[in-house]
Amino acid sequence: MSPAAAPAPAHEVPPAPGSLRAGLTHPIALVRWLWPAYVTPGRPGRPTSQTELRWIYVVWLGAFLLKMLGSSWDVSWHFRWLRDDLAPPHLLNSAGTAVVIALVVFHSYTGYGVDRRALHLMQGGIGLFLIAIPIDIVNHRINGLDITSWSPSHGLLYLGTAIMLAGALRGWWLYAAPGRIRDLISLGLWLFFVENVLFPNQHQEYGVLSLADYLAGHTTAEPSLLDFARAQGQTPTQFMLPVPSWVHPTWLVCAGLLALLVARKVVGLRWTATTVAATYLAYRSVMWLGLVALGFPPSVLPLVLLVGAALVDLAVTHRVPGWLAGPASRQRCTASPPVRRRSDFCRRGTGGRSSRSRSGSASSGRRSTFSSAARGWPAGRCRSSPLPSGRSPRPSDPCPARKTGAPRSMT
Repeated sequence: MSPAAAPAPAHEVPPAPGSLRAGLTHPIALVRWLWPAYVTPGRPGRPTSQTELRWIYVVWLGAFLLKMLGSSWDVSWHFRWLRDDLAPPHLLNSAGTAVVIALVVFHSYTGYGVDRRALHLMQGGIGLFLIAIPIDIVNHRINGLDITSWSPSHGLLYLGTAIMLAGALRGWWLYAAPGRIRDLISLGLWLFFVENVLFPNQHQEYGVLSLADYLAGHTTAEPSLLDFARAQGQTPTQFMLPVPSWVHPTWLVCAGLLALLVARKVVGLRWTATTVAATYLAYRSVMWLGLVALGFPPSVLPLVLLVGAALVDLAVTHRVPGWLAGPASRQRCTASPPVRRRSDFCRRGTGGRSSRSRSGSASSGRRSTFSSAARGWPAGRCRSSPLPSGRSPRPSDPCPARKTGAPRSMT
């Protein structure tokens, strides 16, 4: 009998870089260490330390920051130049998409930092997004410019982004230990979610001022863009404001405030919605200054969003019916005087009963809507406290003690 073969020696992992700066200075050595150390097969739910989890989801934040910068620039670009598949904003957005693809492949192969449901959301979201890209290109080939944010192909892009963000939000909230870092990264992910929801409204926010400039005789659009639009049989109004004026406030109330309400219920911090809305508006303000300085057209900033967000926070904190935020926000909108007929986003009756009833039904039924989610994403911070002897648990009692970093059940 031949002797048994000796086991093959295990592959040794190279030593880790001494610091982040050392790793970035020597990227090849960094990759040689990362690949055998972390890119190993595993199943969803694989044990992940808090440091590893933070690094993974900070990369998620960086990826969506690239996508948000590219998409914000893209809207302004389309109101000045002819569309180009390889325009700089598209390339910047594509860089963020490439990082997202790498992250989803990493999660799928290693199982780090996600459960099965979060992974499926990430995979489904990026899959839908990638399917929408060639559909959007074909749409532009057939319909020309079609820069409206409300086209079906663009809707698929928004939906795919929302689904993959839902996966990232779930994965982070399941495994991150309670504390300031968990709250900050959660707020960052919710910021990108709300920005994605509100993104279609930017077409009206740019279009109303661009049309006003055009009618005043000092348009910011290049002649080639206007000539191309005329060749397609489009008037400036059809080109710059292709949807009715009531769409903007209705979407802001029914979709934007609903997203902020969900963020408030999930994160649980008292001013979650206000913080997310204020950060979003601060980002839009900085982008406004930068783009205008580069010669791109300006846009209207939806400052009324901050009012609605504050009312959402107050409604949840004081258990006031959340639908009250909708009418209050709508009444504080202001019309743009240069082209009042097309840009009066918030004139009396805008949205009508439909916008109020949709917002009200989504918010007033929050107990049933969020009761199942609250079991996995608790609305507030849990504190460990033993029950008094001889008394059964009550709904108002603090949450039971959890092990730091232990995943929560989210059914």
